[in-house]
Parts: sequence; C-alpha cells; structure tokens
Amino acid sequence: MNQTITFGLLGLFLALPGGSGAAEPGPLLAKIQAVGSEGKGNTEAAKAWQELVKLGPSVLPDVLAGLDKADPTAANWLRAAVDAIAEREIAANRPLPADKLEAFIKDTKHVGTARRLAYEWLVRIDPKTPDRLLPGMLDDPGVELRRDAVAVVVKEADGQFEKDKDAALMTYRKAMASARDRDQVDHVAGQLKKLGVTVDLPVHFGFIQRWLVIGPFDSTGGVGFKAVYPPEKQVDLNATYPGKGGTVVGWKEATGELIKDNYALVDFNKVLHKHQGAVGYAFAAVESPKEQPVEIRAASNNAVKLFLNGKEIFFREEYHHGVRFDGMIGKGTLKQGRNEIVVKVCQNEQKEDWAQTWGFQVRLSDAIGGAIPFKVLPEKPAAEKEKK
Repeated sequence: MNQTITFGLLGLFLALPGGSGAAEPGPLLAKIQAVGSEGKGNTEAAKAWQELVKLGPSVLPDVLAGLDKADPTAANWLRAAVDAIAEREIAANRPLPADKLEAFIKDTKHVGTARRLAYEWLVRIDPKTPDRLLPGMLDDPGVELRRDAVAVVVKEADGQFEKDKDAALMTYRKAMASARDRDQVDHVAGQLKKLGVTVDLPVHFGFIQRWLVIGPFDSTGGVGFKAVYPPEKQVDLNATYPGKGGTVVGWKEATGELIKDNYALVDFNKVLHKHQGAVGYAFAAVESPKEQPVEIRAASNNAVKLFLNGKEIFFREEYHHGVRFDGMIGKGTLKQGRNEIVVKVCQNEQKEDWAQTWGFQVRLSDAIGGAIPFKVLPEKPAAEKEKK
C-alpha cells in the first residue's frame, strides 16, 4: 500500500467513535491480511480496518500479532491501525494497555517489526521503558531492538573511554559480542584498536576469505547473465573450458592479497584481469558443523547470482548502482558437513571510470546478520595441486 493510502487510513480514526464493539478481531485481521497487490481486496480491507480500529486498545496485541503473517502491503494497513488506535486513546487522555504492550515486546516469537512498534508506543507513554527493557535485549533475536540495546552499551563505553580505559575495554567487548550492524561494529572495532585490541572483522562478520575463481566467460551485450556456463551445472576443479575471446579458462585460487580489506572483497580485475562484457565465477566449499539455516549475504557493483548446493537462491541483474553492505541476500540451509557455494558475477560494457569495478564480497550469517559457524575447506584446482 502506498503512503497516500496509509495516511488516508490514519485520518479515518478522527471520525471513528471510541470504545469497543462486539466484533472479534480475528476475521477482521484475516481480511486485511488477504489484501493483494494492485488494489485487490482493498474495499474489504478498508471496511475491516475501520471495524478493527473501533474495537479500541484492547485489540492492540491482536493487531500487532497480525504483523507476524502479514506481507508488506497488509503490514502497512496493520501498522496504521495500531497508530490510529493509540493516537485516539492518547488524544482522549485514555491509557494504553502498557502491561500488554510490554508482554508483547518480551515475547520473541513475534516478528521484530511488530515488537518494535509496540516498543515505540510504550516508550511514548512510559519514558523509562528503555532503561527497564534494553539491558535485557543485547542478544535479542530482532535487529530492531537489539540495535538500541547495543547503542546503550556503546554510549556507556564511549563515556568511559577517557576516564577508565580498562572499564571501557570490557564494555566495548560486551558491545562487540552483540553488535550486528556494520556502523556499530566499525565504531567499536575502531575504539578497541585505540585500546590495543584488534578485532578480526572478517571473522566477526562471517566473510568467506578463500575462493576458487574461473573466467572470463562471454557476456557481450549482456548475454552472460542468462547463459548457463559449466560452473552453474557442476563444479569440476580439474576442468578447463572455452572462455571469452577464444581463451581457455581454468580454476585458480583467490586468497591473501587478492581478498582485500576488512570486508573480504574479491576483485576480479586482479584475479581474472580486467574485462568488459564478461562473466566470472567464484566457488567455495564450506563445512558446517550441523544442519543450519543460512543467509548468504553479498555485496557487488555488478549483476549477481548466488547458488547453494546447486540451487539458485538469489539473482539481481543490475550494474553499477553502488556496493551496499548486505545488499543481496539469498536464504537456504547448510547441510551438516560439506556444502558448495557458487557466485556468478557479470560485468557489463560501460566505459566510464566509475563502471570498471568487477567483484563481490560474501558472508554467511543468521537471520539478523550474526556470523554462523562454518569452515572453508582447503580444496584446490588441479593446476594448484601440481605446484605443491
């Protein structure tokens, strides 16, 4: 739902009477959750929304819980309902059910966005809420509240930095253990470095720091993104293939100097040499100690496909729109033991200086960006084995 519709719904609460009616929230929530794209179900949802708001603050936990199963469109309707109910009660100087809101916030089975919304309203009616709740949320499973909890600890450490460096060191370490957002991690790592402690950022973030790469394959006119070259079908580290321009390409290692900075960026211009209209592949075999869900989080300035154990789990055909940390996320499951990850990176044929980057970074994380346990297996292409 667009902002115009959202704000229109918020305006409706002014005309609605207070108090609660006889309707049950469940069927009304179902109609809102069923709203579809391009206006499908909007009429029924709008009527249900008005009836839901009429029920008053007693249904706030139900509406918030409705966000657990809501797609982005339905979520907009439900957030607007929460805001309309709460705004009306505050305007009428009537209390919100603070105990129920707090209980909802503490129930971590609900989605983080819903718990965050409940938290913001509780803070509005009880400014002491952060002091009471955030200390217990450093390991919260929702990034929406965990970030605030980490920020409190970081602020404490920053205040200690000039007065008591030993205390600051302990507090920064506490923050680092729970931090998941790059800006917070970078700040804490920088402060720890000033205190003589170096944080292994690639390990903290869960970056893969060793790859086997192959290319270039042809992508003249952008054909490479849809083309299925051999590494997408099967990874054979002993094989060579016809590459771009009549070349023969084989697998080679990308480690050490070829994996640059704290974010394990693989620069294909260095590993495979500079090409335009080209496709490069990277392969890593990782060992997982157990079966576990994984988010393969990538960043690149190029068109990318991600494969896990032979299955495509993400694709985006965009070029040179900027490298955004965790900007591409493919979701899957690591098997216990050996798993194969393949990254396909396509470079287009733009000539501008700013369009010459060709590479990627990939890390393995849980749903909130924390590194998961894994080990990169020391597999080598045949040419590298022969050198040993």
